[in-house]
Amino acid sequence: MFRKFGSFVCALAMSAVLLPAAALADDAQDPSMRNPAVRARDRAITRQMNQDQLSYVRQRDARGGQSYRAAQDEGDGDYADARAEYAREMAAWRRAVAACRSGHWEYCDN
Repeated sequence: MFRKFGSFVCALAMSAVLLPAAALADDAQDPSMRNPAVRARDRAITRQMNQDQLSYVRQRDARGGQSYRAAQDEGDGDYADARAEYAREMAAWRRAVAACRSGHWEYCDN
């Protein structure tokens, strides 16, 4: 019980410490943001940062997609082999079940 309460108190204390800094990040009453030119410059900087991040994410995703497709191409043979082996084992099992049901008791132990 105390452990949960202690965790809660710790989280509450951390929130109290971090909240004021976060609250000031977009302060509408910030005197430096009253100037339209400063707000426009801030908007332009934010837009550029967002565009840079979008470009980075698109390039990262394109690289990731290429490496994923390459891994799939390399692994296709392994997957096909594994599927073929599975199909063979299932066919053998089904034959054994059919033989067991038809009275060939030696197939019933599989």
